[in-house]
Amino acid sequence: MFQRRHAEGAALMQRTIRPERVMALGFLIMILTGALLLTLPAATAAGESIGFGNALFTATSAVCVTGLVVVDTGTTFSLFGQIVLIALIQMGGLGFMVFATLVMVALGRRITLRSRMLMRESMNTTTLSGLVRLTGWYGLLVALIELGGAAILAVRFVPLLGWGRGIYFSIWHAISAFCNAGFDLFGNFTSLTSFAGDPLVLLTVALLIILGGIGFAVISEVSEQRFRWRPLSLHARVTLLMTCVLLVMGTAFIALAEWGNPATLGLVEGAGNKVANAFFQAATMRTAGFNSINLTAMTDASKFMSVLLMFVGASSASTGGGVKTTTVAVLLLCVWSVVRGDEDIAVMGKRLSPALVRRALAIVMVALLILITGTMLLTLAEEGRYPFIDVLFETTSAMATVGVTSIGTPALTSVSKAVLIPMMYFGRVGPLTMALAMAQKQGAGKARIRYPEENITIG
Repeated sequence: MFQRRHAEGAALMQRTIRPERVMALGFLIMILTGALLLTLPAATAAGESIGFGNALFTATSAVCVTGLVVVDTGTTFSLFGQIVLIALIQMGGLGFMVFATLVMVALGRRITLRSRMLMRESMNTTTLSGLVRLTGWYGLLVALIELGGAAILAVRFVPLLGWGRGIYFSIWHAISAFCNAGFDLFGNFTSLTSFAGDPLVLLTVALLIILGGIGFAVISEVSEQRFRWRPLSLHARVTLLMTCVLLVMGTAFIALAEWGNPATLGLVEGAGNKVANAFFQAATMRTAGFNSINLTAMTDASKFMSVLLMFVGASSASTGGGVKTTTVAVLLLCVWSVVRGDEDIAVMGKRLSPALVRRALAIVMVALLILITGTMLLTLAEEGRYPFIDVLFETTSAMATVGVTSIGTPALTSVSKAVLIPMMYFGRVGPLTMALAMAQKQGAGKARIRYPEENITIG
């Protein structure tokens, strides 16, 4: 009886509150709140407001864990402004519902059915049971990973900056890296270029980026293996496989294309350091926003490979953006099944449902539509000031919430910056989630009418 009423209540809530709309609105409220805080004179080192336009762009980039900036983070913002930024990054990385749930649990508040449904949507799970416990575990896991990364970074930052500033920088950049945000405090838009010869910093930041990008569920599932061995789920196996493939492919391509480039890897001494930088760029290009080499000077081939890596992005229910590794994997498997003439789409002894394939196709098509529209608008707004590959690089970086730039975002026109803001927002909330949130009705007329089947010639 209880289970039936619970299911009926969940169905009623699903019809009335539309979780995707609440998610979209929640991110929007965080952005606007952050923008108002960043407009305060107290948020800047000079004690003067940066203006609402710049504040809105910065807050959007922080909440959407992108990393594109129109003002220099390290020199523009005061301690208060930097703390506001890192708080926005942490909330945006975890997802506003996960963050809100952790706060409510800490305050001893009761988690309602409505909140559980929103959590399910935010965490991309299929069940309502155990969500609060799972959210608490995620929060603890995130804290342990970020503190562990900060401890390793402190080995370099404390001798360089002193105890107080070194520990502060270590924690700040560990959060920024794990949340795949790409913001840094080193000033003058240098990111991590001064650490190009320091594998410890590069590999630590890359590891934090990768952990944040594979998703909370996969981290949790893998971490449980140390207590008792269980076969990994299909989602975890596909996620880990795709992540490894993209990292190896990206590292090899960037190393090959940039090894002799005198303005990028050619400046790095030692073969080991060159490989470390190529690996770092392959990791950060998928969704993080840091850079250790001059991105403007990269070859067009590397920039185009970076566009592909950015478009794919991180994995589902993670801190990263893009269309997600599992989405691309599903479409590749669909193509492979067509080539082989298989009726079903199978992988690792499991069969994928047609509904999953349709959802993957919808995500990619909506993302492509956003990317194409944004690229066309930026091309018009910049009036030929930059090569097309750099414009595509910038728009993909915004849509996939990556945060790297080969142009220099502050140099863009105000119209271009205005275009990038909604692209970052759509990219973080999710292309399909935004499409569903804006839809007037979802599932109207479902199963009422089935039309006669007829084929269309394709291919």
